[in-house]
This record gives sequence, structure tokens and C-alpha cells, in this order.
Amino acid sequence: MIAHLNGKLAEAYPTHLIVECGGVGYKVNISLNSFSKFEKTGDIKIFTHLIVREDAQILYGFHSKNERELFLKLISVNGVGPASAMMMLSSLEPEEIIAAIESADAKKLQTIKGIGAKTAQRIIIDLKDKLEGDELNFGSFNTNSKNKSKFEALSALEVLGIPSRTADKVLEIILKEFPDAEADVLVKETLKRL
Repeated sequence: MIAHLNGKLAEAYPTHLIVECGGVGYKVNISLNSFSKFEKTGDIKIFTHLIVREDAQILYGFHSKNERELFLKLISVNGVGPASAMMMLSSLEPEEIIAAIESADAKKLQTIKGIGAKTAQRIIIDLKDKLEGDELNFGSFNTNSKNKSKFEALSALEVLGIPSRTADKVLEIILKEFPDAEADVLVKETLKRL
């Protein structure tokens, strides 16, 4: 998996960038929000997610880790593919998407091209609980060690197949007992209690 690229911005277009790393030019699909935040020349660091299909390998890029995490949450929803997620990130600011999901504002999501009533409802139902808390708070992303450890533990538990809602409840209990626990300790304690 390609997690990020550090390189020279060779070409910049509203839908994609060409980032040169070690003599190789990587085409990276981006949202309009990311496009507006990158300097159009010089060295850049771009956070990425690689999607491998039978007929293509597509690299998606993001200005921040938070934007990438939101993209991953969006594509986890049944019926929302990478193209739809990028359209969402191009149409609305990440903060607006999160606010619409948390307030169950389906009409706001339906203003995005390709997002109908059923898809908007599905996004709200699937992601409302996953976005609560500190993990995707763009306005004031909290980097204190407790929240960072919880976020890392939650991500690891999701990879292990534990539903995020279940993991989050157990993690809250553990964090009351061990407020300064590192992510690895939180994961082990959670697995013991499930």
C-alpha cells in the first residue's frame, strides 16, 4: 500500500496531480478541495490510498490524513465508490460532509451530483456513529495522546474485523481505567474483553 508520496509536483490539474518521486511520475486523483490547498509548484507531500481492481490500479490523493480517513469511511458505505466519494469531497468541505452526516441532513448530501435520497440515507445510517467522537474533527483535530491512542486502537480493531461501534464502547470503558494507555495496550485489552 502506498500511504503517501513525497516528491516534486510535475503537473497539476483540478482532478489529478503528477507527482515525481525518484524519477517516476505518479498520477494521483484528487478532490477539488485538495487541489485548492496544494501549492502548484515545488515539493509536496500527499497522503494516498491505492485501489487495485482487475483492470486498473488507481491512486487517490489527499491534502491531509483526515481527508483520507473521511474518504475511507465514505467508500466503506455500500453503494459509495471512490468516484462518488471524490465527488463528495470536491462538492463540499470535509467539515460540511461530517456536519451533514452527524445532523442527519440528507438534503445537504443530495446536493452532491450522483448522491440520491437512498444513498444519502445509507451514508448517514452507516457513518453517523463512526464519525462521533474525535477521530475526524477537522475544525479542532485533537492530537492529545489519549485521543490519538484511541483512534489508532479503533483503526486497528476495525482492521481485525471488530465493528467500530462495539470497539468504541469497550475502548471508552478501558480509557476510564487506563487514561494514558498506548494504542497497543488498548487493542490487547479490548480483545480480552470482547
